[in-house]
Amino acid sequence: MNSRLSIANYEAVIFDMDGVLVDSEPQWKIAMEQVFKSVGLDMERKDFQKTVGLRIDEVISFWNQHKNLGIQDEKVVEDAIIDRMIELVHESPMPLEGVNETLDYLKKIDIKIGLATSSPYRLLNAVLSAMNIDKYFDFVHSAEKESHGKPHPAVYISVAETLSIQPDKCLVVEDSFNGVISGKAAKMDVVCIPEKTHEPNLKLNLADYIFEDMSKMLDVLKKV
Repeated sequence: MNSRLSIANYEAVIFDMDGVLVDSEPQWKIAMEQVFKSVGLDMERKDFQKTVGLRIDEVISFWNQHKNLGIQDEKVVEDAIIDRMIELVHESPMPLEGVNETLDYLKKIDIKIGLATSSPYRLLNAVLSAMNIDKYFDFVHSAEKESHGKPHPAVYISVAETLSIQPDKCLVVEDSFNGVISGKAAKMDVVCIPEKTHEPNLKLNLADYIFEDMSKMLDVLKKV
């Protein structure tokens, strides 16, 4: 399956951010656990997996409704979670294996590089700055600016349009089921590198290619 992947088929690679470029899932867990506890919700591991890939405002709305938390101003909770995330990212930015090498390689072979994330811009900018990788990207975009977040394809479509690349010439790199659906719905090929802290999900086989980590994906990309 993975051996068929050839970078020669694409003009752009569009990355998700959380769980793909940066090992932020443990940090999201800390931030959400702390803030949700303050509004009466003790979160368990399975709770986090239900909302992976969604925008944070959608996550808060989901739990507010499903657990009847009675949150009157969801934006206050959202800001508190993002504030904590930014603190954690600056304290300990954690690029995932193969990220810098892959970005280096794509830049050298003149492939357009995009970023399409569910995270808001102020967290996106904090991550790119803390990891010192903002220089690699031709365009970065948050679903914060879209009417719908992932699994809706809007964020990926917007990146492709801004890069002036047709969807079938874009390769998406994702880690979650919602993200894979988003990329596929945008009519793009999708690589999935499953996030390691989540339970195995057979639905991820919807992706065109699956790799254990980005280093292994890069090894295949170099075999043009």
